[in-house]
Amino acid sequence: TGVTVPVEIPVATPTPRPTPRFLGMFAMLGVYVRVIPVFLGILWLPFLKRVTPGTYQFFLALTVGLLVFLGVDALVKSLEAVEKTPGIYGGVGLAILGLLGTFLILSAIGQRASSAAAVRGDEGSQRLMLAYSIAFGIGVHNLGEGLPIGGAYAAGEMTLGALLVLGFMIHNVTEGVAIVAPVARGEVAWRHLAGLGLLAGAPTIFGTWTGAFSFSAIWAVLFLAVGAGAVLQVVFTITRSMIRSSATPLFSLGNVAGFLSGLGVMYATGFLASA
Repeated sequence: TGVTVPVEIPVATPTPRPTPRFLGMFAMLGVYVRVIPVFLGILWLPFLKRVTPGTYQFFLALTVGLLVFLGVDALVKSLEAVEKTPGIYGGVGLAILGLLGTFLILSAIGQRASSAAAVRGDEGSQRLMLAYSIAFGIGVHNLGEGLPIGGAYAAGEMTLGALLVLGFMIHNVTEGVAIVAPVARGEVAWRHLAGLGLLAGAPTIFGTWTGAFSFSAIWAVLFLAVGAGAVLQVVFTITRSMIRSSATPLFSLGNVAGFLSGLGVMYATGFLASA
């Protein structure tokens, strides 16, 4: 009849096997995408130590904006992955369980640790604990983000994988700023800075391994939902601390500008990660 039916047949590529060579290659992808950018962001710490109290509040609000964007983005991607899961697993229920369960568990742990630090009168420990909470939330989020990178290379989509690596490198430098902002008003040991960077960035390595060798939409739903819950719990904690410890109204012009700047930075650099 002259009717043509276009059909795209992808090129067959062998599934990578977890040999030392491939483990090392995908581990380096995680290092390039998350570990190095997070540590580059941590280098903002000396600058944050010298800013005025008003500017410091601006950066705390910027941190909230960055984290809100990350949390909502992770939740949206988790719900998108639900469509690829078998119905028997109840993908939406798994996402809700990961989100709310992580939020509540971290809130309970944080409440207990904060109460203990408050009894000791140790404000530095409270700030350091908040920084570690941010790093943990970002780390779980990055674990989920590593899945599509490893999966892209495993499927033979080398161009897509390279663009994801380049885009995420630029996009993720801002995460280091969010991690060190709570501890910028005090002294912090180098071992803690190293621990914060590894906690936030290293999970990407495990994400790329999972995506490359045993990708499953179930893992994507769970990891991204847990990451969203962890990040949004930190947003709640930072916002509450800003209300309690600052004489500046929460919705002051500086705080609103910082929050919107955080959203804007993540939105703008997100184009590079999805180009």
